[in-house]
Amino acid sequence: MRSYLYLSTAVAGVMMTAGAGVSFAQCVTTQNCAELGYTETSCPDGTGIKCPFGDTFACTGGSCANDCAELGFTYSCTGTGEQGVGKPCNGKYQGCSCDSSYQYTCSGTGYSGGSGTACGGKYTACTCTSGYEWKDGSCQKQVLNGAQGELYYCNGTVVGVRATGMNFYVAMKDLGHMKWNTAYKNSYEYIFCDKFKGWLPSKDQLVTMYQYKSKINTLLVTYGGTQLVNDSYWSSTRDIDSSGGGYYYIYMDFGHISSDLESASNNARPVIYNF
Repeated sequence: MRSYLYLSTAVAGVMMTAGAGVSFAQCVTTQNCAELGYTETSCPDGTGIKCPFGDTFACTGGSCANDCAELGFTYSCTGTGEQGVGKPCNGKYQGCSCDSSYQYTCSGTGYSGGSGTACGGKYTACTCTSGYEWKDGSCQKQVLNGAQGELYYCNGTVVGVRATGMNFYVAMKDLGHMKWNTAYKNSYEYIFCDKFKGWLPSKDQLVTMYQYKSKINTLLVTYGGTQLVNDSYWSSTRDIDSSGGGYYYIYMDFGHISSDLESASNNARPVIYNF
């Protein structure tokens, strides 16, 4: 336990007599603590004297700075994110800690390092490897959305594929055999993701699908879809040269293009190209 010698306030009254039964009091102005040599905030070894009308001390056991160092108060705690542990002695602490924002070690799957300067080996945030993103205090598997090269994602799930060289994506599954009006309507109502709706492919797009069929089918199977079958597929392009009207379709097995009336039945596979 610390022991302190408390000085009484330096105020004295001096009694003087001026004739019978008359007395006078004389006040002496006191100095402040700093003027009396009380300049330290504490003397941790207990050898200090406390100013009687303030919160400062005079160290009597030698230099207060040396006393602090001997007791382990040696850390300035001025680094990035550092704060002192406990109360300081002569501006130094017995230990330093990092503020609460430095809490991440940034190691493990998906982590590539820390963000910014470290404090005690920890960071305020972490940087993540490819495919991961910093979210809610950790590196989490990145949720992909939209066009990403050969794949079109919706909340991390592949919903469309295309071969290199194509400017549109093909849906993962056929809608089935149906008349043209139904194929057109169902394709337009097909949702790839959020606001992106499908479309019944044009004649030229069907030709492109046939040309890249092998690559498209490989991607479809790889990511959980079904292949383009060797059957006829509707297009959205009207055959204006046909006397009976109708729309073009293509045989996906050998690429032959023909047209038929709206009442005929062919396969439908939506595409997306306004991404």
